[in-house]
Amino acid sequence: MPSGSTGPPEPPQPPPVVQEPPVTTKVTLAAIGDVLIHSSIYKDAKKQEGYDFVPMFERVRTYIEEADIAIANQESMIGGEALGLSDYPRFNSPYEIGDALKTIGFDVVSLANNHSMDGGERAIANALAHWRKLGMTTVGVYGSEEDRDTIRVVDVKGIKIAFLSYTYGTNGIPVPAGKPYLVNLIDTNRAAADIEAARRVADVVVVSAHFGQEYKDLPNDSQKKFAREAAEAGADIVIGHHPHVLQPAEWIETGTGRKTFVVYSLGNFIAAQEGENKRTGGILRLEIEKTATGGTSRIEVKHPSFIPTWISMTNWRKYKVVPVWEAGADQIPDTAAHEEMIRRHMSRWMPELNFPAKPE
Repeated sequence: MPSGSTGPPEPPQPPPVVQEPPVTTKVTLAAIGDVLIHSSIYKDAKKQEGYDFVPMFERVRTYIEEADIAIANQESMIGGEALGLSDYPRFNSPYEIGDALKTIGFDVVSLANNHSMDGGERAIANALAHWRKLGMTTVGVYGSEEDRDTIRVVDVKGIKIAFLSYTYGTNGIPVPAGKPYLVNLIDTNRAAADIEAARRVADVVVVSAHFGQEYKDLPNDSQKKFAREAAEAGADIVIGHHPHVLQPAEWIETGTGRKTFVVYSLGNFIAAQEGENKRTGGILRLEIEKTATGGTSRIEVKHPSFIPTWISMTNWRKYKVVPVWEAGADQIPDTAAHEEMIRRHMSRWMPELNFPAKPE
């Protein structure tokens, strides 16, 4: 090589890899338990023209509206007044309870429960038509096989949340032959397949489960088994109802190291049943956090909180759902003690469950 030569030029270097900062999105989800419209409730809501349930929920409305997405367990089918309103053992409710839930901020209703078949196919068809008219997402009962196989996914701030719903049974009322799609019955294999399908199209899978034994404070083995199976199949959140009383929350850690949030029962949100435990419910709040880095993303369910509620009424009239601290001595002799009991009960397996302070 001649003196002074610098040799061949160095090959161009690739530009440095710039690590994109993670992008975090947070969504709050609110959930309530049973909306079971006994006759004293719809009679209390009766107006000269139709029914107005909205005033019954005004004291808790803000907690629903603040959430990015909210789901209710609508236990009595809203088949409408033309079918004849009815009470236990076969419920049929006015359309206006659906209107009220929409007005106060609910987006999704779970409809698979032991009263789903109370009014037969006609009530289901009427209810689904009215929920569609309201623009509400329904899950758990369906108008066709194709409808049943369509996973309900709601996009909230870019986080796709899938909703599924199942019930242990229909109080002995048979689902019509050839129409199993009308009501989603709990079937482990089918639920696992649904959850797997939901995971392919959504970031988060929420399973509503109507299960357990009425009026029992703790979940039974079948509840725990189904919750575990749903978690292992890929569910992120399992919301339980049917016992009509509160049952605790817990985290289930799966075999793959994922954590699934489970609450076994959110109690009655509104119903006409006697007893402090049956008049106590609550509003569950969860934070869903999605962290996206490059082409990958991670979902975490965080910061569970619970606002205890009370069904206030006098002589089966003047129904109002209120935060438990607003119940008053005429409703609960010792409100503070009742609230503390709820705290201990709901957090027995989840000490970090938060209970927001009473507003000043």
